[in-house]
Amino acid sequence: MDKKQDYRPMWTELGLDLEGHDGLLKVFGDSYSEVYLHQENRPGAMEYFDFVVSECHGLRIKELMDAKDEGRKVIGTFCVYVPEEIILALGGISVGLCAGAEIGMEKAEEYLPRNLCALIKSFMGFELAGVCPYFKACDIVIGETTCDGKKKAYELLEDIKEIYVMELPQKKEEEDRVLWKAEVLKFAEVCERVTGRKITPENLKEAIKTVNDRRRAQLRLRGARRASPTPISGRDALLVNQIAFYDNPVRFTGSVNKLCDELESRAEGKESANGNGAPRVVVSGCPMALPNWKLPFIVESSGADIVAEESCVGERGFRALVDESGETLDEMIDNLVDRYLTIDCACFTPNLERVEHILETAKEFGVDGVIHYTISCCTPYMVEEKKVDEALSAEGIPLLKIETDYSQGDIGQLQTRVDAFVEMLKARHS
Repeated sequence: MDKKQDYRPMWTELGLDLEGHDGLLKVFGDSYSEVYLHQENRPGAMEYFDFVVSECHGLRIKELMDAKDEGRKVIGTFCVYVPEEIILALGGISVGLCAGAEIGMEKAEEYLPRNLCALIKSFMGFELAGVCPYFKACDIVIGETTCDGKKKAYELLEDIKEIYVMELPQKKEEEDRVLWKAEVLKFAEVCERVTGRKITPENLKEAIKTVNDRRRAQLRLRGARRASPTPISGRDALLVNQIAFYDNPVRFTGSVNKLCDELESRAEGKESANGNGAPRVVVSGCPMALPNWKLPFIVESSGADIVAEESCVGERGFRALVDESGETLDEMIDNLVDRYLTIDCACFTPNLERVEHILETAKEFGVDGVIHYTISCCTPYMVEEKKVDEALSAEGIPLLKIETDYSQGDIGQLQTRVDAFVEMLKARHS
């Protein structure tokens, strides 16, 4: 992490455990260096994202605190179902709170069962260990009912921070849309109370365009990755999409578009990130929250190119835009409701849309295989894996099923399995 400015007084004021936080930054910095900075032939525009990572607990937190001093509110979220446009319309700042590292697990397991998904234990562990400045900076945290484990964890977090939980329907019938619209309207009322401001057609329209512009930039990045050979590594593309949950959206959009300018030029010159002829794979399944880079690092170290991610941190989070034609508040709210209901999380039943999207992505990107990634104990994605397997088998697309957590203990086993899968893809490809 950048040592030029001393952020320790700010971290102390936030109530962080400085010793534990120092340890986190050391581990985080070492991991980032190994996974990212040793890559060859990286796009030059990735320097911006390297800088964001180096200042993710420093300058970005200072920006949040400065905004709070100006009267703006910081609102934490855990899920892509929370309509960020409403937060931005009210002058708020939305920050993602999901965590992707085995930090504070012992403290988390004092409250949570051991056989609970690592993502839940991680975000609980980060807060209970006092090492997450984003959580500390939040004025309110928004949860959602995508997962039984998360729902119950939010009840425990209420003892630490104000929590508001949105109820997400489990189906997508008309009556479910009615429920979801009511939840979006209640969420808007909560945000108005917290910020002390009112939503207007003007500020909501501007917020919708701001978030759509960011999605358009991410879709442009997705499009650049269709090139063969791919002009950017999968782990770099994942990093960009992870940073979207933390960074200033306008600044982020400009930086992604600058990156895409470079990638499109590299694609025209057939410039490869990892070497020509590498098998192309899609990683599908559970979200990979920052700094969960374990599987992508293994896959690309084995000689494959990850060309797309079908996940909440991947295209599931930015695939659909909000219709910008609405002029009245009612029209814009309806457009938000409809857009967010297109997200195909495994919490829905039935959820054939997700299987169809995986197939469409595999064909569009000309992939040689798919890796289905599940976090241990994430029941919805573990069960849904069966239908994904059947659909891919019918199209002759190989599938590797990976179930893991945030620990480093299974890296050797995963490396062996991924190596074998990639060698099989190479044999088929030749």
